[in-house]
Amino acid sequence: MEYGGTGGSGGGGGGGADPNDASDPQRRKKRYHRHTANQIQRLEDIFKECPHPDEKTRLQLSRDLGLAPRQIKFWFQNRRTQMKAQHERADNCALRTENDKIRCENIAIREALKNVICPSCGGPPVNEDSYFDEQKLRIENMQLKEELDKVSSIAAKYIGRPISQLPPVQPIHLSSLDLSMSSFIGHGPSSLDLDLDLLPGSSSAMPSLAYATLNLSDMDKSLMADVAGNAMEELIRLVQTNEPLWMKSSSIDGRDVLNFDNYDRVFPRTNSHLKNPNVRIEASRDSGVVIMNGLALVDVFMDANKWQEFFPTIVSKARTLEVISSGVMGSRTSSTLQLMYEELQVLSPLVPTRQFYFLRFCQQIEQGTWAIVDVSYDIAQENQYSSTSCKVHRLPSGCLIQDMPNGYSKVAWVEHVEVEEKGLIHRLYRDLIHSGLAFGAERWVGTLQRVCERYACLMVNSNPSHDLGGVIPSPQGKRSMMKLAQRMVRNFCTSVNPSNGHQWSTISGLNEFEVRATLQKSTDPGQPNGVVISAATTIWLPIPPQHVFNFFRDERTRPQWDVLSNQNPVQEVAHIANGSHSGNCISVLRAYNTSQNNMLILQESCIDSSGALVVYSPVDVPVINIAMSGEDPTYIPLLPSGFTISPDGRQLNAEAASCSSSSNATTIGGGRSGGSLITVVFQILVSSLPSAKMSPESVNTVNNLIGSTVHQIKTALNCTTS
Repeated sequence: MEYGGTGGSGGGGGGGADPNDASDPQRRKKRYHRHTANQIQRLEDIFKECPHPDEKTRLQLSRDLGLAPRQIKFWFQNRRTQMKAQHERADNCALRTENDKIRCENIAIREALKNVICPSCGGPPVNEDSYFDEQKLRIENMQLKEELDKVSSIAAKYIGRPISQLPPVQPIHLSSLDLSMSSFIGHGPSSLDLDLDLLPGSSSAMPSLAYATLNLSDMDKSLMADVAGNAMEELIRLVQTNEPLWMKSSSIDGRDVLNFDNYDRVFPRTNSHLKNPNVRIEASRDSGVVIMNGLALVDVFMDANKWQEFFPTIVSKARTLEVISSGVMGSRTSSTLQLMYEELQVLSPLVPTRQFYFLRFCQQIEQGTWAIVDVSYDIAQENQYSSTSCKVHRLPSGCLIQDMPNGYSKVAWVEHVEVEEKGLIHRLYRDLIHSGLAFGAERWVGTLQRVCERYACLMVNSNPSHDLGGVIPSPQGKRSMMKLAQRMVRNFCTSVNPSNGHQWSTISGLNEFEVRATLQKSTDPGQPNGVVISAATTIWLPIPPQHVFNFFRDERTRPQWDVLSNQNPVQEVAHIANGSHSGNCISVLRAYNTSQNNMLILQESCIDSSGALVVYSPVDVPVINIAMSGEDPTYIPLLPSGFTISPDGRQLNAEAASCSSSSNATTIGGGRSGGSLITVVFQILVSSLPSAKMSPESVNTVNNLIGSTVHQIKTALNCTTS
């Protein structure tokens, strides 16, 4: 637009400079002034009759009102634009109202269906298609929410502020059957080299954290920036410096060990953040090469939901509480500072989670190099650690990410925490935790390498190389199966450390092992609706973890431990590789059991240097065909069970370690562990009624199932005396 003045219905802008003086640089800046009330009224009258006046009319108005013809032209242009925006806002409001009306009708219909009675017997009618009806409702609910988001986005564009800042709509009280679809509306597909759309930008399983609304002042943010800046300097020195800060361990593993005396001299502190004199320090450092470019890694690290999705075996909860600084133009590749919350877990009910309120600071050091540092930051929270059996303060920890050729990255990781145990560590996990393997840098790097390999395999547009008989017909089918298996593993990890305040209860304290259980109502999409009992126990076996993993994942040895197969043989009918290790794979298994001919078993097994998982779930044949054909597997119900395998943390002599690590390139614990800690987890749908309780029959069933499974495992591995 050549002319600088603009005007609206309440006033217009006009240039007061002489056009003949446009050659003077000082005169080229137009002066602005308001139209008079008489001028605006005359223009409004003409606009009502003719919104698009011709040139003759504009010239006549120019002479009558004493305005330049160009001012008249631009006033009408701006007025037409304003009228268009007003009409669009009205249309959007009408659409939003209609959307809310449809949603209310949807809820009312579902509520009415709950009260329908059978005219013959007076009871609830038997609906053979209830499963598919629920799927239709879920899909319809998701479509409504997507439509609402689109309308809200369009309306916000013209209103100039988010819809959330407008007067609230009358609240709708949803019943317990309301199906939240927020996890499927998050971020769109990532524009990065690797397809990360398996990592939604928002999650319906968002933890209900106990913290007040944060009202951070500019002084608070300035203090946070100072803390994060100092932590970044310390992390970079810890990553890049060897001696005298780090020494090689004298044991056979050769790990990096922090020299605490030299550390205190280089980074002096007045005292420990935890007041108990018996505070324990855990420090570890490790590095590795991963199949993902640095920019993609930064995006995962700085999104709390992707962070949790990427590390489901370690991060049980995560949330961004406040974005202190979002970098240049909101880019995560430059200096970004966030206040976050997370809970870290070991996959066993015997080990409590570790809770952190911390600052995460990402900074691009140079082209292709980023540093991400985490440091604990105490916020005013009453009873912050009341529900945990240990206090943990994270000293500057994090990683340095360097881009490498061909889309690879080198990651150097440091973990450094102060731990104050408020209770005794369970005897089975004492060595593993004290060795630093349970929450150390090696576990993070090993898991990161494995998960990045999984996403790299996802990007290969070819049919599974070991697909037997062409069961999975297309790359879309492979992708759908990988999505389904990923959700199965995530649900399994969540069941080991349940959220929403559910606690494990000891239901059996036998001499051999202790069985713990928890009861929770399942209403999430993709899980059977009803009350589910999760039961778990952890045992120790004097066998290297690698051998235990091979035993569990091999379909030929499955009848030796799977009590549900009744010792019938099991055949693998489909196989999808998930990484370079042969044990990282997804399998579809068929048990030769005449009573279960319509049932298959979906199984994912994975292994890295820190531990292993074997997770499985029974699925109906018609249902899994949906995933194999490439359709969306979001609503396929899964109730996973399985095993977690980790080293016991005890040291081996050099000869034993060599024997332990010679069988495979990827060895759990790097050949340092002589025994294995195995957590057995079962999930059982005990009732479709939401008010069901843990009955004695359920307890006996769980005890017998876990007891029989443990007995068969020990018998098959010749460990009956352990």
